[in-house]
Amino acid sequence: MPPIPLTFSVREADGSWIVSGTVAQASEVVDLLTHSANGTVVVMDLATTSFWSPARELWDPSLVAAEVGVECVVHRVGAWAAATPGLSDELLVMRRSDLPRFLDGSWSPYELSIIDVPDRPNAARLDEIALAVGTASFDGPVLPHLADSRVWYRGHDDCFLRIETTDPAMPVSVFGRLLALSARSSLTGGDTARSSVAVPQPDTTLTARLIHESPRWLGIVDDSADPESRTARILLSALPEPWRLGGRPPEQVDHTATFDLGRGTWEFVAGR
Repeated sequence: MPPIPLTFSVREADGSWIVSGTVAQASEVVDLLTHSANGTVVVMDLATTSFWSPARELWDPSLVAAEVGVECVVHRVGAWAAATPGLSDELLVMRRSDLPRFLDGSWSPYELSIIDVPDRPNAARLDEIALAVGTASFDGPVLPHLADSRVWYRGHDDCFLRIETTDPAMPVSVFGRLLALSARSSLTGGDTARSSVAVPQPDTTLTARLIHESPRWLGIVDDSADPESRTARILLSALPEPWRLGGRPPEQVDHTATFDLGRGTWEFVAGR
């Protein structure tokens, strides 16, 4: 199976921007989340195979938080949350400043859902938030039902992301981050041991221009680039509809984004 390409889509719904994309781990976008979030965050859903009990059972979210040394308040929402997408039996309430330490990249969640709140919520408020998240339509916005929340993140397989936000700058930041991650992967050959290669995000005016041109993009790394050139080329195609896993990439290339590691600069040109 070919590698999952860079994908990005954004749409506005009821005062929120809903961004979907690949490929990014939660630890690779956590700084974007905390930049826009309120002072408290709630981990609504968490599942990981990074930790196992002696009985070969998955750890509860609170055990994961304890293992990585993050202080949090645990709230149990009860059996009604079982098998509800986006919800765990346990909710973790923590400081926004602790989220990067929680998602430090040393472990990988295959399901993760996070929402911010303006202050420390009581048990009744947490149940209200859980109900709003648990009953939201699959593709509909969540934030209009939660007063004062600014960011809702949901990740799957630590690869696919969906971010709903009231921050109009977030879509541009996410697209820029996905481009930088794709370029880094190209330059390192996906070698995590070399992932310290620093690739800055493109200037926001460049990514904003692309979003103005189309709200949906697919990016394929150009493997024909000379590895000795220390450049990464990403072939970008505007999409009429959001890309689905297994879909064929379009033949038309609308823009090529090139990152030069030696110069530390990005260049965008039309076509190939």
